[in-house]
Amino acid sequence: MAGHSQFKNIMHKKGKQDAIRSKLFSKLAREITVAAKLGLPDPAMNARLRSAVIAARVENMPKDNIERAIKKASAADAENYDEVRYEGYAPGGVAVIIEALTDNRNRTAGEVRSYFTKAGGALAETGAVSFMFDHVGTIEFEAKAASEDAMMEAAIEAGAEDVASGEDGHTIITALESLREVAQALETKFGEPRKVGLVWKPQNTISVDDEAGEKILRLVGALEDNDDVQNVYANFEISDALVAKLGG
Repeated sequence: MAGHSQFKNIMHKKGKQDAIRSKLFSKLAREITVAAKLGLPDPAMNARLRSAVIAARVENMPKDNIERAIKKASAADAENYDEVRYEGYAPGGVAVIIEALTDNRNRTAGEVRSYFTKAGGALAETGAVSFMFDHVGTIEFEAKAASEDAMMEAAIEAGAEDVASGEDGHTIITALESLREVAQALETKFGEPRKVGLVWKPQNTISVDDEAGEKILRLVGALEDNDDVQNVYANFEISDALVAKLGG
């Protein structure tokens, strides 16, 4: 997910912070509401809701907003959102997976298709590219939470599959079925993580030239700017020069 992470950093530097924050809060609230509606409205008893609440806290979403999003799930006039996954190809043969929560499948599908078309890519059938990714659990901690060795030892002992540590923090990868158990074990030892959830991790990444890289970044930017889109994953890498050009 190197390209995905690089894109995030670029967007945070180039975008208008207030607009980004407002849109982010809206997406976080939608995930909280959906999670609360699918399970119990108690984060302690609902792993998905707990993950959504943790994500909201990390982004400094006000407590009132979080509580309002949870209560909205049981409201009589609460919207019904469908979880939809779209898959497609961006320029350079790059595979893209989009996760969305939508109250209008036709609208969202049409918008997603138009983004791909404008970028010179193509929307594909579900399953067309997901086989190139692993659907795994991920747990993230700040770098200060533990040393690299301490996190590695604790994660392996808890049943994690892999750990990557660096200046930006620790990322622990788990199998889907063991995410909750591993997250609980590490939280007991190191405190609340900054993120817990499921991601699509590319098995391999594709290096693209700067021309294709800019087209892909514009595509991912359009997708992430869509109100219905929650997450975007892609298996590409761009050059440091392009990162500097766009993010500098």
